[in-house]
Amino acid sequence: MFKKMLIANRGEIACRVIKTARRMGIATVAVYSDADAGALHVRMADEAVRIGGAPSTDSYLRIDRLLEAVVSTGAEAVHPGYGFLSENAQFAESLQQAGVAFIGPDAPAITSMGDKITSKRIAQEAGVNCIPGHAGVIEGPQQAVQVAQRIGYPVMLKASAGGGGKGMRVVRNDSECREGFERATNEAKSSFGDGRVFAEKFIEQPRHIEMQIIADRHGNIVHLGERECSIQRRHQKVLEESPSPFIDPGTRRAMGEQAIALARAVDYVSAGTVEFIVDAQRNFYFLEMNTRLQVEHPVTEMVTGQDLVALMIRIAAGEVLPLTQADVEQNGWAIEARVYAEDPLRNFLPSIGRLTRYLPPAETAQVRVDTGVDEGGEVSMYYDPMIAKLVTYADSREQAVDLLRDALDAYCIRGVKHNAGFLNAVVGQRRFREGRLTTDFIAEEFPDGFQAASAAPEDWMNLVASAAVVHRLRAGRAARISGQTQRFAYAVGEDWVVVADQKHHAARVVENGGAFDVHCEDGGYRVVTAWRPGNPIFAAQINGSMVRIQVENAGAGYRLAHRGAEMSALVLTPQGADLMRHMLEKTPPDLSRFLLAPMPGLLVRLAVQVGDEAKAGDELAVVEAMKMENSLRAADDVVVKAVLAKEGDSLEVDQPILEFE
Repeated sequence: MFKKMLIANRGEIACRVIKTARRMGIATVAVYSDADAGALHVRMADEAVRIGGAPSTDSYLRIDRLLEAVVSTGAEAVHPGYGFLSENAQFAESLQQAGVAFIGPDAPAITSMGDKITSKRIAQEAGVNCIPGHAGVIEGPQQAVQVAQRIGYPVMLKASAGGGGKGMRVVRNDSECREGFERATNEAKSSFGDGRVFAEKFIEQPRHIEMQIIADRHGNIVHLGERECSIQRRHQKVLEESPSPFIDPGTRRAMGEQAIALARAVDYVSAGTVEFIVDAQRNFYFLEMNTRLQVEHPVTEMVTGQDLVALMIRIAAGEVLPLTQADVEQNGWAIEARVYAEDPLRNFLPSIGRLTRYLPPAETAQVRVDTGVDEGGEVSMYYDPMIAKLVTYADSREQAVDLLRDALDAYCIRGVKHNAGFLNAVVGQRRFREGRLTTDFIAEEFPDGFQAASAAPEDWMNLVASAAVVHRLRAGRAARISGQTQRFAYAVGEDWVVVADQKHHAARVVENGGAFDVHCEDGGYRVVTAWRPGNPIFAAQINGSMVRIQVENAGAGYRLAHRGAEMSALVLTPQGADLMRHMLEKTPPDLSRFLLAPMPGLLVRLAVQVGDEAKAGDELAVVEAMKMENSLRAADDVVVKAVLAKEGDSLEVDQPILEFE
C-alpha cells in the first residue's frame, strides 16, 4: 500500500479523498492555487504545495506543476478527483512515465471513452444499446440540418469532447438546428478546445440513469447498481438517488451487464460510470462513460456499504477486488442534494463571496455532508460554486426524502446566495415523492422559474407564528437590559401584528409554561422552543410537529425560510401596524428600457447598434459566463437608443448593456 498520495484537486472532493486516505493510514499532499491558500483541503492534508495562480489554467490544469509537486513531496500515487485533469490521458501517461500510480483508469480507456463519437462506436461493437444518430463529425450548419432531418426531430446536438451540459443543444426544427450548431460549436471550443459536434435522437420523457462499475487489474469487474440522476437543470445534475424508483430487477441486471461489457471492451480499471438514457418503457440507451469518480458517488456508497475511494486506491496498488457481483447488495435508500452558491430567484446566477456563517447539519449514520468549505471561507469566482453535497440515508425512499428536507432546513449558509430552499421545494413536489421523474422535471414543475414565496404555502402561517415568537423572545431580552430609566422601562406586550406579503396578521403571543400559545385569525399555534436570539435556526415544535426555520435579521424585520418557502416579516405593535398603513411605498426605478446583464460575464457579441430595430425574440447580445454562452433576446419590439457596453467588456450583474427608446 502507498505511504503517501497527492490529491490533484480542490474543494469537497479533495477533502473527501483525504478522509479515506487518513483512515487507510496514507499521508496526503494537497495542492492549491493562490485563491485556495487558506482552503479547507489545504488545512486538512498532511502537507500542501502551491501550484500557481487562481485561474485553473495556471494551477489545477498544469500537468508540469503537479508533477513537480509529486516529485518534491515523494508521493507514490495521485488521486485526480473529478473535473480538472481527472479524465486527461496525458496526465495519466505522464504519471506512469514518472513511476507514479494514477488512481484511475489507464490512458487508452480515458482516450477512447472521453471522445463521445469513439465511445459510441466501441459501445455498439460491445453490444451496448445506443441511441439512433449520426456518429460522424458534423462539418457545418447545413449538414447539421440534413442529419437532423434524416434522424427526425427532436435532435440533440452534442460536443464530442463535451461534459457538464456544455456544447449541447436540443433542436426541433431547421432554424433551431442551424443556430444550435453554432452555439454548441462555440461552447465546445471555449470549454474544451475542441469544436467537433455530432447528433443523436432526443428521447422524449427521458430519465438519466447510470451504472457504477469497479474493476481491478486481475480481470474482475462488478457493478454496484444504478443511480437516478434525472433531476437536472440545463443538463447539470441537481439531485441524485440510489436505487432508482423506476428500475426493476430485470432492467437493472441488463444495464449492469452492458456496463460491464463496455468496461471489458476497453480493459477498464478502477471506478467508472456508464450513463444511460431510459425512456418511459424502460428501454435504455448508452449515453457516455465517465472514466473517473462521479460527484454523486456517495449515494452508491450509502446503499452498498462500499467506500469507492478506498477501492480505487487498493486497485491502483495492485490489489484484487475484494467483492464479487454476488456480494453486492443494495440496502435502503440514499438521496444527494448538491448545495450550490447560486441565486435561484435570479435564474440561478452564481454567487461569490465569503461565508460569514456556515453551520451544516450534524452528521449521523443517516446524514452525510461532503464539503470543502467552512465558516470564513470564500466561494471563488474561479471555480465551480459547489458548497457541499448533502446526503441522507434511510430504510425507505419516503424516509430519506423527509430526512433530506429536515437537513436542508437545518443548513445555515450566510454571506452568499444558495439553493437550499430550491432543493427543498423540489423534493417537496408531489411528483417527486411519487418518483415520476424525467430530465425535464424542473422545467415542467417550475415553468416560470423558482418563486420561494409560493413554494410551500401550507407552511405560511407556521412562519407567521414563528416570526411572532422570535420577536417576542427578542423583545423579552431587550426588556431585561440593565440601566433603563425606571419611568420608561420597556414592557413586553402580548399583542402583535406580523406584516408579511403586504398582509397584516394579528398574533397574540402568550407565554405558557415555557411554551408560547400564538393566537392568529386562522387558529391557534402552540410553539415549544429553546431558541435564543442570535441562533440562525429556529428549532421548535409547532402543534406537536418538529420544524427548523431559518431566521435572520433583515433591517427592522426578519427573513424566515422553511421547506423552500421564504418570508420577509415585520413584527409591530398594533399601533405601529396602524401607522404603517399610512406609509408611502418607494417605487422602484423603471428599468424596462434597458437590457441588463443577468449575470457576471463576458460580452462576446452585440447583435445591434444605435438606431436598429429589433422584434420580440430577436437576439440582442450574447454573454459568456462560466464557459456557457447566454443569448439575450428582446422581450418586446424595441429600437436601440444607446449602446452602453462594447464587445469584450467584463460585465457585472445588472450592468446596462443597451438602452431602448
